[in-house]
Amino acid sequence: MTLTALASPLAAEERPAKELFGAKRLPAKMATAPYGSYAKGCIAGAVAIPTDGPGWQAMRLSRNRRWGHPNMIALLEQFSQDARQIGWPGLLLGDISQPRGGPMLSGHASHQVGLDADIWFTPMPDHRLSAEEREKLPFTSMLDESKFMTVDSRRWTSTHARLVMKAASYPQVDRVFVNPAIKKKLCETWQGDRALLGKVRPIYGHDAHFHIRIKCPEGAPGCKPQAKVPPGDGCDASLAWWFTKEPWAKAKPNPGAKPVKPRYVTLSDLPKACSTVLAGASPASEQEVTYRGGSAATALAFSGSDQSAGGAVEAINNADATLPAIVPIPIPRPFN
Repeated sequence: MTLTALASPLAAEERPAKELFGAKRLPAKMATAPYGSYAKGCIAGAVAIPTDGPGWQAMRLSRNRRWGHPNMIALLEQFSQDARQIGWPGLLLGDISQPRGGPMLSGHASHQVGLDADIWFTPMPDHRLSAEEREKLPFTSMLDESKFMTVDSRRWTSTHARLVMKAASYPQVDRVFVNPAIKKKLCETWQGDRALLGKVRPIYGHDAHFHIRIKCPEGAPGCKPQAKVPPGDGCDASLAWWFTKEPWAKAKPNPGAKPVKPRYVTLSDLPKACSTVLAGASPASEQEVTYRGGSAATALAFSGSDQSAGGAVEAINNADATLPAIVPIPIPRPFN
């Protein structure tokens, strides 16, 4: 991404919004505010979670997607501590959001307002991962590849179940997305508070990670909330639908139809405030806007003196604004 390409408002408007937001390496130095919806919006004043904490390690650092609303970052810090209390070694954090949110070059339809976060089903190792390990460590699916939509009992444990349900227990959490097979497994085996199961929603993919979505924060009128979760535990016909042919049926080709040129989301498709967010000044450094136990501060919270990972991500961020194509594009899926 070149600075000259971003200089012209007309050029910026014509380009896909994912290129404009994907090129920003730091957030807009503005009051924190999410604008728009989870799948069409942006965020001002995002903060970064440190690459390492007492109970977490951030993965795939080259994506530069460990940014979010302070409410989300604070929740992840709390969740990492609570996870250890239920026997989970620590969280491997996947994508949260880009520095200014917005559409991503690859991998997600949501995660645009800093209120979504992915957590790997792989437990955190007992050592600090190098930057290379964070890029190459493979995902571990919880599904049995030899059977249709079935959880692999050799991988899935009761601690996995407790981890997902602990995520759903926080009042600020609106939804926890998992693979339909995992939702079914929870419906069949969970012995705790069944009311919380309603927050756990089945969706395409999400077999190697789960996705936490928090509610729009108070005092954020520009944030568009999602519809309320339907009443009940969700272990009903809405779940059974995922085990029919309909969700997986391929669209029937129409030989007479003319090819449709893909239309990418542009800046004008997003809330008007996102233009201001995109054009906003950046802070002096990443450290200035890294979360530190309740606020963004001038030093990393838990990175310590060993900068093997922290230094690596800074070098990656300074090297090239083009994100690598390392995230598979998911098939179309409903946002609910």
